[in-house]
Amino acid sequence: MPPPACHIFLTMKTDILILGSGIAGLSLAIKLARQMPDRSILVLTKTNEEETNTRYAQGGVAAVWNPEKDNFDKHIADTLDAGDGLCKREIVELVVSEGPERVQEIIDMGARFDKAQNSPDYDLAKEGGHSEHRILHYKDLTGWEIQRTLLQEAEQYPQITLLEHYFALDLITQHHLGRLVIRVTPGIECYGCYALNKQSGEIETILARATVLCTGGGGQVYKSTTNPIIATGDGVAMVYRAKGRVEGMEFMQFHPTSLYHPSGGNPSFLISEAVRGFGAVLTSKEGETFMEHYDERLSLAPRDIVARAIDSEMKKRGTDCMYLDCTHLDKEGFLAHFPTIHQHCLSLGIDPLNDLIPVVPACHYMCGGIWVDEKGRSSIHRLYAAGECTSTGLHGANRLASNSLLEALVFAHRIAEDLSANLANMPFQEQIPDWNSEGTMAPKELVLITQSAKELKEIMSYYVGIVRNNVRLKRAMDRLFLLYQETETLYSTTAVSPQLMELRNLITVAYLITRSAAHRRESRGLHFNTDFPGKLPFVEYSIL
Repeated sequence: MPPPACHIFLTMKTDILILGSGIAGLSLAIKLARQMPDRSILVLTKTNEEETNTRYAQGGVAAVWNPEKDNFDKHIADTLDAGDGLCKREIVELVVSEGPERVQEIIDMGARFDKAQNSPDYDLAKEGGHSEHRILHYKDLTGWEIQRTLLQEAEQYPQITLLEHYFALDLITQHHLGRLVIRVTPGIECYGCYALNKQSGEIETILARATVLCTGGGGQVYKSTTNPIIATGDGVAMVYRAKGRVEGMEFMQFHPTSLYHPSGGNPSFLISEAVRGFGAVLTSKEGETFMEHYDERLSLAPRDIVARAIDSEMKKRGTDCMYLDCTHLDKEGFLAHFPTIHQHCLSLGIDPLNDLIPVVPACHYMCGGIWVDEKGRSSIHRLYAAGECTSTGLHGANRLASNSLLEALVFAHRIAEDLSANLANMPFQEQIPDWNSEGTMAPKELVLITQSAKELKEIMSYYVGIVRNNVRLKRAMDRLFLLYQETETLYSTTAVSPQLMELRNLITVAYLITRSAAHRRESRGLHFNTDFPGKLPFVEYSIL
């Protein structure tokens, strides 16, 4: 990172600015290019174009695909049941009903979902919480296949510009014009963002008629996560700093079955829920089943129940992990469906068809986030959001497996429709000052950033994990405040860098999770507080 004296301040203009190149960002860009061929669309990604949360999705995308056995009512009921009373029914209904058409569009672009053996029909999988087989997948690399398809399609549209290695620093609002903006200020507007070109060191002012956040989740706030290292909650943190509405952050989903390895690893390798859908069973090291003590759906109960069950069994038995038994499964079928999982396990000396797979819960998905309405509009005018960074009301207190890719497709489509109708009424704001780096210098010790990031992960993992209580939450808040003070001092005196900005964003996300958890005086879905083990009769989202 060059010293501030080397910073060059530039200004770019685009009709629509999209932050993030995953399923939400790219499908939106493609739709906008088709609907508004005369408009410029700029997509920024902070690493390279294929490194997204989407790419790491193993299981698949849920949609009602076989009307002879499945229907919208069943998918809606399954989603509402998993969401434990906090889903917005109207959002669930529109996502489920619009979903098959959105999935068909991806297929028409060239997505190669698996077909059943010797059949033209799709091989539909079943995952935890689903009452029917409705998961379309590409082996155990569904996200990779969708990412490949979208990147290939986006290349066909010259009005789409995709810039790699651009790190969005902050959203531009009236605050940057010298106006006092607080959380109750009416009419907050977004005019674009400041972004750091990581390769040149230039800080650029990017002006846009409309901005869309497709920035993914924040799993890196925890020590053990299936999320890639880019998942640092940047979009949520930027919206919170811009005084936008964020909700439901206490609902962090822990995937029950990440691969346990004594040496750790970041990210943790995911053993897809589809493996349990294929017939794998959770057991102890001795091969004893235990899910019958927690839920009648056994190993295919919703993720919050399975994750807590594994956590409980590990604590009762004093073990570092539990196990997944695949030894009874059809060998050819397993190899055809899960080649990546099979090869990765073999590389660690585990043969899934002969050995039990050691598994442990790991942070997986952020169910809360930036509040958006049914058209993807945030509380800040001219700012939209889609994908994991949002709280649409679909997931409620716990996401139903494989609903996330579906949600991204549906809301990208809805945002495209809204922008097509309203973009002409969104003029540029030209009078935006350059990024202010006055009084800062290059950081002398990167260890100040890296060590704080390690401390943050430890705090969240031990105090705000799968099971919480008031004492742990209070201790987490106290520790986080110290980290916040230290990091803000560093931010005010040193030049910006991706590492520093990611740390700031992670601290903000950690604070939002912890504060939301402390506000919820009950246990519901993914949030379990031993001091409040019951459910309240009236529930709502925690809004920050």
